[in-house]
Amino acid sequence: MTDSRKPKRPLVADNRHKGRPPKKAAKKTPPKKAPPKARAKAKAPARRRAAAPRKPRRGGIVGAVSALFRWILRLFWRITWRLGALTALALALIVGYLYTTLPPLTDLLDGRARGSVTLLDREGEVFAWRGDQFGGAVSADSVSKHLRNAVIATEDKRFYNHFGVSPRGIASAIRINLSEGRGPLQGHGGSTITQQVAKLICLGEPYDPESGLTEREYEAECRRNSLQRKAKEALFALAMELKYSKDDILSIYLNRAYMGGGAYGAEAASQRFFGKPAAALNASEGAMLAGLLTAPTTLSPTNNLDRSQERAATVLRLMADQGYLTGEEAAQARARPAELSEAAEARAGGYFADWVMSTGPEFFTRNTTEDVIIKTTLDQGLQRAAEEGLKHIFETKVREGSEAQAAIVVMSADGAVRAMVGGRKTKVAGAFNRATQALRQTGSAFKPFVYAAALDLGYSPNDLVMDAPYCLDIPGSGEWCPRNYTNKHYGQVSLTRALRDSLNIPAVKISESVGRDLVSRVATDFGIDSDLAAGPALALGASESTLTEMTGAYAGILNGGSAVTPYGLVELRLLGDDEPLMGTGGGIGERVIQEEAAAQLVYMMEKVISEGTGSRAQFGGRELAGKTGTTSAAKDAWFIGFSADYVAGVWMGYDDNTPLQGVTGGGLPADIWREVMLRVHEDVPPRPLPMANPSPQSGMGESGRSGGGGSGGGSLIDQVLRDIFGGGSSGGGSSAPAPGAGDR
Repeated sequence: MTDSRKPKRPLVADNRHKGRPPKKAAKKTPPKKAPPKARAKAKAPARRRAAAPRKPRRGGIVGAVSALFRWILRLFWRITWRLGALTALALALIVGYLYTTLPPLTDLLDGRARGSVTLLDREGEVFAWRGDQFGGAVSADSVSKHLRNAVIATEDKRFYNHFGVSPRGIASAIRINLSEGRGPLQGHGGSTITQQVAKLICLGEPYDPESGLTEREYEAECRRNSLQRKAKEALFALAMELKYSKDDILSIYLNRAYMGGGAYGAEAASQRFFGKPAAALNASEGAMLAGLLTAPTTLSPTNNLDRSQERAATVLRLMADQGYLTGEEAAQARARPAELSEAAEARAGGYFADWVMSTGPEFFTRNTTEDVIIKTTLDQGLQRAAEEGLKHIFETKVREGSEAQAAIVVMSADGAVRAMVGGRKTKVAGAFNRATQALRQTGSAFKPFVYAAALDLGYSPNDLVMDAPYCLDIPGSGEWCPRNYTNKHYGQVSLTRALRDSLNIPAVKISESVGRDLVSRVATDFGIDSDLAAGPALALGASESTLTEMTGAYAGILNGGSAVTPYGLVELRLLGDDEPLMGTGGGIGERVIQEEAAAQLVYMMEKVISEGTGSRAQFGGRELAGKTGTTSAAKDAWFIGFSADYVAGVWMGYDDNTPLQGVTGGGLPADIWREVMLRVHEDVPPRPLPMANPSPQSGMGESGRSGGGGSGGGSLIDQVLRDIFGGGSSGGGSSAPAPGAGDR
């Protein structure tokens, strides 16, 4: 038996560490016992996880339908994503192609179909525009921030956040249109600013005259709102977003958008309506321009300022809602709405601008393709004077509701027209101009040309003529007997008195004495271009003329007897050029009568105002000369006269030739003339008229005695008439009043 207590033999590991200090024995921690289940699992051999049992496939019809449905879905998905990929590729190719066709930015800033005309007054100040006005290119950075913000707030508040098309905006527009009972594409379009620019440039398709479309039809096609057109706009908008920056696109919009009043772009509209550059607009002005984009013609402030201001107030509220203005700033802007400039108030220059445009060459005015600058003769102060004088008389002396019309022309002695009113509504453009277009009988306003012919032949203002019953036998018409307005006869009268009191019989006698042909030639040479009557009624103003022609003819009397051509155009040049293409088309022409004869005629016409039928025209103690005129049945009433500085003509009547009630040339027309000239001569020092006071000649003098042949000039005139017409030159008898018979 072995002894179990025999000592054990040392291990090799023990010898390895011999000689080293013994380590302190670590405190042994008894191992934790595993949970019984864990021990059991550890001891148990790993078993393979059993597979989930398959669901039995449905058999029969249900299974077949289900399988078919799944197959269709898989097929649809395969086709859809392939078609989608092909469509995306096709759209990308189209957008890429459109990208390559887009021109440089500068080519898109001016999109007008024709040029513009800017009219300047005599001082060089702009007073009117015509044509498609373009004030110059601006950028999104150069315009007023208020205008830029107003446009974005009104037209496309997510402009800087979309890629050219706004699905949310389109959906919202369709919803609004349907809710308001319209078609989905009728009314609100939901277009972004980029899409609107695509429409403005007509998807890059320029107008082709050979296409068979007119410019109007071309523009209508560009603005068509069909689904197909909308799709093209969207693609073009995507290409533009790739080609240009957001600010570039906004700049195109600010330059090409029509803003009413013939203004294309922000700069033209700003100058047109407010007389300032687009960079200087305040919040209310910027809001007004942005508001015009919705309906530029309807909302134009020159058409309806109140409506334009209401729209601007809406825009200001949108700007406040979107954070572009504080509530206080928006309230202040609404409290001080934008107002039109003085030039804009004149509605593009009214009658005068229309007339100037009609006198210039068509290819540089009505149908210009260039930007043209025209300097004119207009004096805006005198224009206001004419308008105010007319308004004053119609408000104070004409019955309310009267449809009578009036026209006024003010010019210098050389024919330079300083003011023109073509009707009672002065703030108009393109309206019928009664100063230049209405041919009316002149009545006794024609008589100065009769006396001009006589004086040029050597007659004297003091020569005598017999005012007595007088008849002429007109071949084919019978006996014709003119009568005076008063139906009275005044015997032997001087030429001066005959004109002063506008006596008809002496005027006819003198016309017959000097010859109708000479009277017609003198009137024509003075500028009466209309056809003149061939019979003896010529002396009484049976012929027709325009107010501008008549006023120009009187200017010839004032300037010493030389003809004038009324003119308004001083100089025409292209924008950017220093040298004019043409100059004044009117002014003083050839001499018609001798200067001495003209001075004597001025003396006689001065008596018309100081002592005769035109006495209501007097004002301020000035020397004034003129002549009244009233036609048969008072269908037309005239007063034309002058000071040493200005000539003015007034016509009054109805467009349909309805007779005036109780109105003669010496009445309301003389009142209008006085009110106009009174205002015209404010701050103008008085100057004497260029008239010659005739010296009495032996045996000649003014006489009011009736009957008797008299002596001197009067006897000579009557003798000449007796020689021409026989004893009937002073015979009795009378007939209905001749044209020009009414003259007070």
